[in-house]
Amino acid sequence: MGKMIYLMGKSSSGKDTVYKRLLEWKEGNLKKVLLYTTRPIREGEKEGEEYYFTDDVRYREMEAKGRVIESRAYHTYHGLWRYFTVDDGSIDLAHNNYLLIGTIESYLKTAAYFGKEKILPVLLELDDGVRLKRALEREMKQKTPKYQEMCRRFLADAEDFSEEKIKEAGISVRFSNDNLEMCLEEIKAYIKSSL
Repeated sequence: MGKMIYLMGKSSSGKDTVYKRLLEWKEGNLKKVLLYTTRPIREGEKEGEEYYFTDDVRYREMEAKGRVIESRAYHTYHGLWRYFTVDDGSIDLAHNNYLLIGTIESYLKTAAYFGKEKILPVLLELDDGVRLKRALEREMKQKTPKYQEMCRRFLADAEDFSEEKIKEAGISVRFSNDNLEMCLEEIKAYIKSSL
């Protein structure tokens, strides 16, 4: 029986880097579950790699068909952006282990959909100053930087990943991403012991 490794953390905590490295980990043999989003594609992103980029009309169609597992809506400075997981036939927990990225809220909804025993939470942590610096550096590389949205996300993280929400979600293991290689080794050991 497979599991879903659910990677979470505040913005710019290194989730994308950890995610890519865990997918490359041959021993883990983790398959990816791509989220769908209605936000615009960023410079350097590719359709079907980071996300499936779609629009609100298609989101509503999938929701009406009962295919949306969980969704999050963010009222950004650039309009409403949705991120959502879809039961699109690509998840086979009878034969595979999967890797996902999300929030505590999306983790809880996914656990409710598949069963909490099938979901393994992995919470990344990193100093807020380091995260803010990383976010700013990433945004400066964009053709049209969205600094207001970057700041909104940074501030929203304080509430979304509050100690109270972490405790309510039953997340007891955390991984400090101060040193990427050490963090990855700790996460891999945790996954191996849980599969």
